Amino acid sequence: MKLQHLVNKLEVFYKDISDLENIIVKGIADSSLSVKKDFVFVAINGFNLNGHKYIKDAVSNGACVIIGEEDITDSPVPYIKVKNSRKTLGTIAKIFHGNPSKGKLMIGITGTNGKTTTSYLLKHILETNGLSCSMIGTVQNVINGEILHDMNTTPSSLSLQELLSKSKDEVVIIEVSSHGLTQDRVEGLEFDFCLFTNLTHDHLDYHESMEEYFMAKALLFDKLKESGLAVVNTDDFWGKKMADMLKYKGKKGPYTIGQSKGSHVRILDYNFANSTLTVEENNKLSYILSPMFGMHNMYNIAMAYVTATRLNIGKDDVLASIYKFAGVDGRFEILPQNNGATVVIDYAHTPDAISHCLKTAKLCGAKRLIHVFGFRGDRDPTKRQEMIEITSELSDQYILTLDDLNTVSHKEMIETLENLNNTFGNENGLVVSDRTLALEQALKRSTQGDWIVVTGKGHEKYQQKYYLPTGSDGETITYFANQQSKSELLN
Repeated sequence: MKLQHLVNKLEVFYKDISDLENIIVKGIADSSLSVKKDFVFVAINGFNLNGHKYIKDAVSNGACVIIGEEDITDSPVPYIKVKNSRKTLGTIAKIFHGNPSKGKLMIGITGTNGKTTTSYLLKHILETNGLSCSMIGTVQNVINGEILHDMNTTPSSLSLQELLSKSKDEVVIIEVSSHGLTQDRVEGLEFDFCLFTNLTHDHLDYHESMEEYFMAKALLFDKLKESGLAVVNTDDFWGKKMADMLKYKGKKGPYTIGQSKGSHVRILDYNFANSTLTVEENNKLSYILSPMFGMHNMYNIAMAYVTATRLNIGKDDVLASIYKFAGVDGRFEILPQNNGATVVIDYAHTPDAISHCLKTAKLCGAKRLIHVFGFRGDRDPTKRQEMIEITSELSDQYILTLDDLNTVSHKEMIETLENLNNTFGNENGLVVSDRTLALEQALKRSTQGDWIVVTGKGHEKYQQKYYLPTGSDGETITYFANQQSKSELLN
């Protein structure tokens, strides 16, 4: 592709380049390590690394043009200065890949909790009713039925456009994080549906306040097509604020979900015994039989239900699909144990999510509740006290253990856990630093009818090595179950 086709629509401060016509671009990279011959290298000033410092490396690897936002006077190849490198990356990636989202139905889901469950459920509903779906999110990316992995919930704008260019699916569902929105990773995309699940205490190591966190989430709705529809949970405080903001901006809808009379889809009742949600829409009742438990999941179901029924899928077909949903790995994943106890593995890592998870386990009939969890290093420390206070109130016993350390030392995190437990915990709490041994301790303490709730990691692999050669909470629980089965056979 000719360079002039990429840069013609950019807001350019200056171009150290005379003849765009003769420069042919064969690719785009935002990492000098990914640059090949005749690539454009976009230098981004990131949170850990400044791409402008790697311009010479990019040129050595074959870059023919550099785009950046700093004043660079010694670039070995033509240099284009722009106002915002991140936005520019999204713009030129969209052009280079031929606007790959055009002609696809685009669904963006944002919020603190529920994004993954809602996206998986929505994908399941649409596919069982004949619509092929790509899905991009926390657990994995699925394109044309093939599973791909990415480090971020929302990939970079370059990766996102590359994924979309590969997709032959009719619908694309994207989990959109606040980091992805503030870092312009969805630049160049327009959405047919934007969903807001909720907003609770999280990521305040990145955002300075809940208000700033909220405004980051609100950026998604600026990318809603003029004909697009916003779907918002207004039982959430921030969801109500989002709906009011969207009305003020003149956005279509928003289509609201909640228990109040003014909601477009009104939640009337949730029968926990048979996991049935009763909703009212246009003065008509619908009974949604769900394979998932917990009121928090009912909002996820309502979100998916509203979106699917707006896509001309019959209500009965949507209800039948919901009933057959198999759930999501690491999201309230239930593992019955040989001793009659039950283990639940869940990704919950916010105070609100942990509260929902523990309360749901109690409602499921837990005789006693044992909670195993920890905190991630370098992540929002302001939510830790509340998380311990919640588990102190709701669980009969809890075990604090390690989660991802990131750059925090093992010693420092253990001291943090012990200090928090001594200050905000209760006499039923203890610290077991090795996560696999913490799970073993919980299993040994359990008896028939007890529920062990393990939160924080969900589907994710361990980042550090533990005593046992297992790679995740699920693998660890399975290891102990197999050991118990072998012991019973020998006896």
